[in-house]
Amino acid sequence: MPTLRNVGLLAGAALLVIQATSHAQVASPPVPPPPAQGPAPAPLYDVTQLPAVRGVVRQFTQTPRGDIDGLILADGTEVKTPPHLSSEIAYAIRPGNTVIVHGLRAAALPLVRAISITDEATKITISDDGPGPGRRLDAAGGAPTVSSGRVRMPLHGPEGQVDGALLEDGTVLRLPPDAYRAVTELKPGQTVFAEGPVLTTAFGRVVEVSAMGTTPDRLEPIVPLPPAPPGPPPPRP
Repeated sequence: MPTLRNVGLLAGAALLVIQATSHAQVASPPVPPPPAQGPAPAPLYDVTQLPAVRGVVRQFTQTPRGDIDGLILADGTEVKTPPHLSSEIAYAIRPGNTVIVHGLRAAALPLVRAISITDEATKITISDDGPGPGRRLDAAGGAPTVSSGRVRMPLHGPEGQVDGALLEDGTVLRLPPDAYRAVTELKPGQTVFAEGPVLTTAFGRVVEVSAMGTTPDRLEPIVPLPPAPPGPPPPRP
């Protein structure tokens, strides 16, 4: 039979437990949920006012580092995109899908400098808002090898300069800047042999060309043209 002393001890212990529990609940309030983020800001300019091109994506083009820098449409139109949009394009655009491209058309080339691209299947629109944080495919090609094939079409830089070629098997050849001497070997239907590191990604195969020729035993190094000589000095007053 419990004594009065034991009952008093049990009651005191229960009171301590209740106080400790109450203190713990006061000291650890629930964490409030993070504030909800507002909607993304609307773009400053209305890109739909720019000329639009609609077509089916045949394939991507890539830089020698593996970044997507454009699309080739089924009708042969070349769409140029900045490399900093590489990750967004890889996520949103699918070869075989129809896209609507708003941008600037070249006057004498089937070339469009894209400002926005909408994939009609994924319903995603990608707009060029300038360089920002993004993932780069910092891959590198292996040892230089010789690749060959027939040229389907020359490829261009954003200003319309020839900077490579697309072969009929889908391989992309990329030339170093100002390598204008090699342009004559990149005509459609021309068979070329190109030496350089080869990079293969999920989006295709790209060769960083260091030498090129029409036969494998006559490969000439691709070097930039020397700078133009300075002009005559201005006349003296």
